[in-house]
Amino acid sequence: MATGPESIANHQKRMISKDGNRPKNQESRGSRFDLSAVNLWHSIPKVVPESIADVSKKMKIFDDGVISVLYAPFSHINNTAKLVIVGITPGWQQTQIGYRVVSQNQGHPRNAVEQEVKRQAAFAGSMRSNLVTMLDGLSIPHFLEIGSTSELFGRRFDLVHSTSVLRFPVFKNGDNYSGHSPNPLRHSFLLAMVEQLLAPELNSIPKALVIPLGKSVESVMEYLVRKGLMPEGRLLRGFPHPSGANGHRLRLYNSLKGNMATQVKEWFK
Repeated sequence: MATGPESIANHQKRMISKDGNRPKNQESRGSRFDLSAVNLWHSIPKVVPESIADVSKKMKIFDDGVISVLYAPFSHINNTAKLVIVGITPGWQQTQIGYRVVSQNQGHPRNAVEQEVKRQAAFAGSMRSNLVTMLDGLSIPHFLEIGSTSELFGRRFDLVHSTSVLRFPVFKNGDNYSGHSPNPLRHSFLLAMVEQLLAPELNSIPKALVIPLGKSVESVMEYLVRKGLMPEGRLLRGFPHPSGANGHRLRLYNSLKGNMATQVKEWFK
């Protein structure tokens, strides 16, 4: 069976119902897909699309009418990182940044370009400032021997690896996917990204503390721990999503701050 992007998408259409869930008579496993064949680097548009609707169909590696997944250049892995920060999936803003960086760096080594994509796109926007404040409050700068975690997105980018549960940008009905409905662990294609991309990615950075942003991401990390795909001791539990749209962020953070600070200290001791 062919494993290119189009065949993956077409095969999945036959398997997934319109609500994003698998038919009851089929396995809920991501192993039915081979994501190693997905490589559309040379198809990245030279002119950055203004909207998701403007993206060429050839950039879609999955589409069932509800959930769609675009190829974007987020494959760089910093194997020497001391900290891994995990979001749910790149949004449209991050996707545009990725396409723009590639377009502006034609002819440069791919690895260097993908590294710059990560540096510019990682938790871009107001969320980054919230994230820095929250990380600083856990004394992480002390353990990394830097002044502030804001340096992780600048001159000390070598200390951090930013990534997502779902490496390639996921959208639901044309909007950014929030990590809910469908649950990524119950959707075959999304689960394939978790098992085939995320798990080996995290295991290639074994000396880094893993910080999942929010409950949706943390539940996926717990899945990897239960499956034996990630050591339990690496996981910082309880970190709220730093988005300004998370109205409970400060309350949750303050209530769990002491416990999280203890976890951080235990990891770095």
